[in-house]
Amino acid sequence: MKNNTKRTVVITGASAGVGRATAHAFAREGARIGLLARDEKRLEAVRQEVMELGGEGLILATDVADADQVELAAARVEEAYGPIQVWVNNAMVSVFSSFKDMTSDEFRRVTEVTYLGVVYGTSAALSRMIPRNSGTIIQVGSALAERSIPLQSAYCGAKHAIRGFTDSIRSELIHDRSRVHITMVQLPALNTPQFDWTKSRMPFKPQPVPPIFQPEIAADAIVWSSHHRRRELYVGMPTVKAMWGNKLIAGLLDRYLAKKGYSGQQTEELEERDRPNNMWRPVEGDFGTHGRFDARASGECRELWLAENKWLGLGLLTAGAGAALALVLRDRAQKPVT
Repeated sequence: MKNNTKRTVVITGASAGVGRATAHAFAREGARIGLLARDEKRLEAVRQEVMELGGEGLILATDVADADQVELAAARVEEAYGPIQVWVNNAMVSVFSSFKDMTSDEFRRVTEVTYLGVVYGTSAALSRMIPRNSGTIIQVGSALAERSIPLQSAYCGAKHAIRGFTDSIRSELIHDRSRVHITMVQLPALNTPQFDWTKSRMPFKPQPVPPIFQPEIAADAIVWSSHHRRRELYVGMPTVKAMWGNKLIAGLLDRYLAKKGYSGQQTEELEERDRPNNMWRPVEGDFGTHGRFDARASGECRELWLAENKWLGLGLLTAGAGAALALVLRDRAQKPVT
């Protein structure tokens, strides 16, 4: 059941894409939201949207790769809104490039933002939640946390690291009998602006690997996870396939992605040389929740409903199988003996 009291929520990477959609979703519940990202102009636009939807927003210009900035942002949220009840680690950067062509600075930056940003956010949240023995930390993950793909070695490595880190922290919380909950929401390919600002060395413009979903699906999953103590949530059938496929046919997937993983991440439109990217500073512009793939993105995800209602879904499947078996047995019983 949802808690109808106004909760204090922190979202990193809140200025666009999944983070912005998540801010909208929490705002509809009346949440007071600490909005963390580097671009103050976009954060102000998000704050206005949050207010229009019934929430409150606090702008906190923050580079999550800096632990001191993250800690200061957490302190300012609690000064303004009181105890943080939900912390969403969502900020990320990536590079579309073969590993052999990447620089050490690029790999370090992706790791510092996408992985260490989660570590610093988790630390800031836990230092406040553990003494109160309550709170929820949500790590925004990806199918790539289980099944890596070519051309995103730093990002895939960071998402794998987040999963390993989260599992370790979860065990520590269980050992300490803490009521603080930590979970990871594993997402499919999403229609977000990151494909217009992520650094790329590919000859053609990048795209999410189809099938593509709208970021509101991710936001709904994140908000749902803030109300339920689920260990991990897989969003969409592509994520389920990636997670289980890598456990069962990893070698086959290696070869498949070696053949299809390059073209699958590119459109047929030539990339612009030296276009701005957000590796070290935000790209200017009014980027919202959606990217340029609205015509190809789905706003529905039946598998998410099944994931959120797994016991009901299992019950329905069991009931359906039982009914089918009963019909078969009845037909056999009514068949005349020859």
